[in-house]
Amino acid sequence: MKNNVEKLWGEELSWIKDVKLREQTTKVWELALERSALKADDLKIIPFTLLCGPDLKVTFMDHKRSVVHIAKDAGEKINSMYHGELTAHMDTLISGAILCDVGKLLEYVLDEQGNAIQGTYGKYLRHPFSGVSIAEECGIPPSVCHIIATHAGEGNMVKRTTEAYIVHHADFMTFLPFKDRLVI
Repeated sequence: MKNNVEKLWGEELSWIKDVKLREQTTKVWELALERSALKADDLKIIPFTLLCGPDLKVTFMDHKRSVVHIAKDAGEKINSMYHGELTAHMDTLISGAILCDVGKLLEYVLDEQGNAIQGTYGKYLRHPFSGVSIAEECGIPPSVCHIIATHAGEGNMVKRTTEAYIVHHADFMTFLPFKDRLVI
């Protein structure tokens, strides 16, 4: 499983400087893949959201990796431009961005045609909840679990950390244009 995770996230995982957090982040993905009906290769094929239909060409991993890259760039820009008055802890930010949708591995299944659909588990628990559950099981710190829990709409009910705001906006800025785009 570790090789599958490294193939999915090799470059991005290496950005986490704290070795323990990097290993914990990897372990969360390993555990999610073990429990998932999906295989690592499925994540490179299935659409990143079920809300736009199965013909969407942007894959789960295209979206996930873009969110991590955008979040990293935003965190670095904040750290360089706000004179220390607003900071982003980069390891927390990157781990949270990598993990924010890991619960979708439990939420999604494949139908008879190989299309990703919401499974029974996903009908009861959305991915922020299942993602936090797996993350806590792997010893992920509360600051990262907070990002997983608050990256989606559920997070609108609580105060977010700077890192959680960054991941939330990186995720939604690369999702809402697909969901809500105006076709002219």
